[in-house]
Amino acid sequence: MSSSPATIALDAMGGDNGPESVISGAALVLKKHPNLRFQIFGDEARIWPFLDKYPELKAVSSVIHTDKMIRSDEKPSAALRSSKGSSMRMAIESVKEGHAMAVVSAGNTGALMALAKMVLKPLAGIHRPAIASIFPTMKGETIVLDLGANVLVDAENLVQFAVLGSIFAKVHMSLSVPSIGLLNVGSEDVKGPDHVRGAAAILSEIDFPGHYHGFVEGDDITKGTVDVVVSDGYAGNIALKAAEGVGNLAEHLFKKHMLGDPLGILGAMIAFFSLKRLKKNIDPRRYNGGVFLGLNGLCVKSHGGCDALAFSSAVGLAAELCEQNYIERVARHIENLMEQESFLSRDL
Repeated sequence: MSSSPATIALDAMGGDNGPESVISGAALVLKKHPNLRFQIFGDEARIWPFLDKYPELKAVSSVIHTDKMIRSDEKPSAALRSSKGSSMRMAIESVKEGHAMAVVSAGNTGALMALAKMVLKPLAGIHRPAIASIFPTMKGETIVLDLGANVLVDAENLVQFAVLGSIFAKVHMSLSVPSIGLLNVGSEDVKGPDHVRGAAAILSEIDFPGHYHGFVEGDDITKGTVDVVVSDGYAGNIALKAAEGVGNLAEHLFKKHMLGDPLGILGAMIAFFSLKRLKKNIDPRRYNGGVFLGLNGLCVKSHGGCDALAFSSAVGLAAELCEQNYIERVARHIENLMEQESFLSRDL
């Protein structure tokens, strides 16, 4: 565990709400992690009015001015070419230079991933970084990766994702041996594409910081069947969007049937406190934050439309990983993986 205070770089210009959500969210996180320090990158004329509202945050923050930002609709290739001096790139470079331990941005996802890969570089032995996030389940929480960074992968990539997800689960969920499942179209050994079955064969033999459970299906994610669900980015992103869609549908139907007539409103009033607890447990803002795992530095993506509470979840996740020395732990386990004969002898 890290003994020195962690400094987190914030891209204040990313997202729909810009500095307002970023500053307010950082203030919320500081209450839970009082030892944090912040570097805030962006237009100081827009940042200071919000920062002045939070004296405690202001005391532990430095503002690095730039009026250049990456637009939410900018293509990653264009963002790479024109990113120098932007708030997003400067925040990432702060991690690269060792001034900050993590960067958090609500900006353009494609640009953030492209810049993070270019500036921070993958950890030694990692071929492709992955996006991981936390899903609420019937049993608590499940980590799912990859959520869209890598559409096409091979068996070795999935095995590396399993290692990355395992260590994330050990840190975030305080598990000694997290259970790992491979997302597939069925639980039978003969089902699924070659890269998924190939990864299953490897995970069944190698020593890694988790326990390989086997194949899991889409409904196993919300059941909480395993602690970590590993997938390629194609299926993982579909699972993410489907889950978001179900959440929106549930909210729509609740408002339609519970708040659409007097009896429904009366029932909602009677069940007010139970409904309040339910809303808190499934509030997507509490699970905001996609972590770019496998880079030589921590990068967390917040949802672009986040409010203060949602942004605080992303920053809190970054702080948690910093405090637990996530990057160093991943490097050790990847080195161990690459030395194993049962991994190296595979035809990948």
